[in-house]
Amino acid sequence: MNPSTLLEPFHFRHACKVMDANQKIPADQFATILEAARLSPSSFGYEPWRFLVVQNMALRDKLKPHTWGAQNTLPTASHFVIALARTAKGMRYDSAYIQHMMQDIHHLPAEMIAKRKGFYQAFQESDFDLLSSERALFDWSSKQTYIALANMMTVAAQMQIDSCPIEGFKTQEVMDLLASDFGVDTTEFQIAYMVAFGYRVNPQNPKTRQPIDDICEWFE
Repeated sequence: MNPSTLLEPFHFRHACKVMDANQKIPADQFATILEAARLSPSSFGYEPWRFLVVQNMALRDKLKPHTWGAQNTLPTASHFVIALARTAKGMRYDSAYIQHMMQDIHHLPAEMIAKRKGFYQAFQESDFDLLSSERALFDWSSKQTYIALANMMTVAAQMQIDSCPIEGFKTQEVMDLLASDFGVDTTEFQIAYMVAFGYRVNPQNPKTRQPIDDICEWFE
């Protein structure tokens, strides 16, 4: 494949602030976007994420007062996603969730689970100093969800579907709403970001980026 063809989705993609409310993403195409998230890599393969697809307009209306970065996409996006990241409760080396992942998802034998648990503990305690605070562990967990975000947006762009990543929200107010109206156990999950998907109404502005030589340094 021509390298320039591979980059076409990256030139197509932009933060689409206003979408066509009358145009909906076909179900199979949106399933592909979600599958890109599911197949995304994560540290140790522990998948510290959950994705809420908010199609209920009443719920979107409740989000709107607390989500200043999505005032135009909440009412117009074909699909609106809230990405959650696991808290320290689930991501500690000794948590039930990590045990579940090693045993039930990765299907590791008992001796390998014990060995891997010890390695993961050392990684959290020493290598990354993640156990110094619950916030440190959540931030590490949250960073991984952004890999899934990038993959979702790229796959969407390959299908000529627009997207808009959103961090413009009042965290505590949204967390309260997630607990009261979405049934989220906020001891297990907290919000990482939101992302809207749909189709643009307005033409895209020219993409502006720094030259590659300004951001990349080679050591040979």
